[in-house]
Amino acid sequence: MIIGSCEIELLIYEANSLKEKRHVIKSIIARIQSRYNVSICEVDLHDTWRKSVIGFACVSNSTSHANSMISKVLKYIENDSRVEIISHHIEIL
Repeated sequence: MIIGSCEIELLIYEANSLKEKRHVIKSIIARIQSRYNVSICEVDLHDTWRKSVIGFACVSNSTSHANSMISKVLKYIENDSRVEIISHHIEIL
């Protein structure tokens, strides 16, 4: 069993309040959950308006498949104009 995980720090452009930030983050999380079979949630910076840290993980039977899933999710987030990826950390176990 192979576990792929990724932690992403995001800058949120449209957020002028915590309510707006949560709206953007929940939207991104819901779309990723419905499109890709990964577990995802906000893991840090809950009370910061313009930044967020989300983490996601997938379980697979091959390293290449786990790596591919992580790359697809990262590319999906990169294409969302509401946020910018500041940094990310990938682990394949």
